[in-house]
Amino acid sequence: MIEHVLPRCNAGTASGLAAVLLWSATMALTRSLSEQVGPLTAGASVHLIAGFLSLAWLACAPGSIGRLARLPRRYLLGCGSLFACYMLALFLGVGLAADRVQVLEVGLLNYLWPALTILLSVPILGKTASLLLVPGTLLASAGIILAFTQGTDLSWHTLASNLASNPAAYGLGLAAACSWALYSNLTRRWAGTERQGAVDLFLPATGLVLLVLALGFRESATWTDRAVLEATGLGSVTWTAYRCWDLAMRKGDVVLVSACSYLTPLLSTLLSCFYLGVSPGAGLWMGCLLVVVGSLLSWASMAFRFR
Repeated sequence: MIEHVLPRCNAGTASGLAAVLLWSATMALTRSLSEQVGPLTAGASVHLIAGFLSLAWLACAPGSIGRLARLPRRYLLGCGSLFACYMLALFLGVGLAADRVQVLEVGLLNYLWPALTILLSVPILGKTASLLLVPGTLLASAGIILAFTQGTDLSWHTLASNLASNPAAYGLGLAAACSWALYSNLTRRWAGTERQGAVDLFLPATGLVLLVLALGFRESATWTDRAVLEATGLGSVTWTAYRCWDLAMRKGDVVLVSACSYLTPLLSTLLSCFYLGVSPGAGLWMGCLLVVVGSLLSWASMAFRFR
C-alpha cells in the first residue's frame, strides 16, 4: 500500500523553487568572474554586493533588528559558519578547476547537495524514508563516478587517477555539497519559530571573511566592464536566491523543495556550457542525469511511503 504525503504549497515552498532557478545560472558566472579577478576576490565582491543589499533590506524592514536579536545563538553561529564555509569551498573549488570542463565536474560534485540534504534529513530532522532512499543515493554517487571517468573505464583506478589530477578542486566541491546539506537541515532545526532568518547577516559576514582572505593572498585582479557587470549581477542573484532558500528551509516543504532542486545540475550544466563555451563528453551528461534521477528517487523515498 502506498501512502502519498501531499506537499505543502505555500510561500516558503514557492521561494525555494525560485532559488533553484536562480542558482542554475551561478556556476557559469562564478567561473567567468574568477578567471578575471581570482576566486577569493570574486567571492568577496559578490557577497559584499549581496551583503549591501541585505543591510539595505534590514534598514527598510520595520522590526528586523529586533527579530534578528531573538534568533537562537547556535543558529547564528552554527549555520552562519556553515554558510561561509560553503561559499568559500564553492568559489575556491570552481576557481581552482584546471579548465572549464573540469568546472562542470566540480559543479556536479557540488550538486550532490539535494540528495545529501534529503539523506541527512533522516537523522537530523527525524524524517521517515522508504528503501528508495538507498538506490537514490547510490545512483547520485554513480553519476559522479561516471562523470569523472567519462565512461571510458569504470574502475577505482581510473576514478582515483582522475581525482588525483586536482584533489583540491574536487575535495572543495564535495565539501561544498556537505556544508550546504548540513546548513539546509540545521537551519530548519535551529532557527526556531522566528519568521525571519539570518541570511541577511550571513551574506555580509561571508563577504568580509572572503575579503580578508583575498587581501591576504593578494590575488591579481583585472576589473573589466564585464567583470563589474558579472559581479553586480551575481551579487544581486545571490541575495535574492539565498533569501528565498532560507525562507523555504524554515517555512516551506523541505523535502519537496530539495526534490525539485534535482533539476539544478542539469540546468546549471546547460547554462554553463552555453556561457563558458564548453562541450562536455557523453560521460558527464550521463553522470548529470544519474544525479538527477538519484535525487528524484531520494525525494520519492519520503514523498511515498510503502506499507
